[in-house]
Amino acid sequence: MFGRKPKQLQEGDYVFASKEDGQYRNAIFGVVSGIEGNKVGVSGLIVNMAGLKNKVSQGKAGPRSENILKNPNPENCILGFVYRTEHDTFNGELDLAENKVEQISEKSFDVLDGWIRESLPELINAVLSLPDGPERDQAKRIVKQRMDTLYDKNLKQNLYSVCRSLKILN
Repeated sequence: MFGRKPKQLQEGDYVFASKEDGQYRNAIFGVVSGIEGNKVGVSGLIVNMAGLKNKVSQGKAGPRSENILKNPNPENCILGFVYRTEHDTFNGELDLAENKVEQISEKSFDVLDGWIRESLPELINAVLSLPDGPERDQAKRIVKQRMDTLYDKNLKQNLYSVCRSLKILN
């Protein structure tokens, strides 16, 4: 960061990390709950980008998708959240020597957390998996309605941007 020393992690900081799951990695984001030496306790969510893994295994995704699965980060993981995801609560330790743990802003955490808690991957996946027709139009209306009811301005902007790029919004 242009000559600035990275801030030392502290309890209460928001972090993003990934953990190995077979040949790919799952995304973890949460709040630092404790630090002891090289170990960092994190309370948050662990997300398996199962839908994107399925697309890659079927050969329906390109090298960028595979890179997202192998090296998820706070910027690219949203693209992995477009398809079906599986998630669970994560309350565990991460070893700084084994896992890349990045400090993220509260705003970034809220967007990542919102994608999962608001079930946005399932809604978007419904639109993308349906053929053109009335069912797909209904799925698009549901996404639009969910977008209109979101309170978090940043999450709403992020969802709008993704939907526009995927041509979900007409």
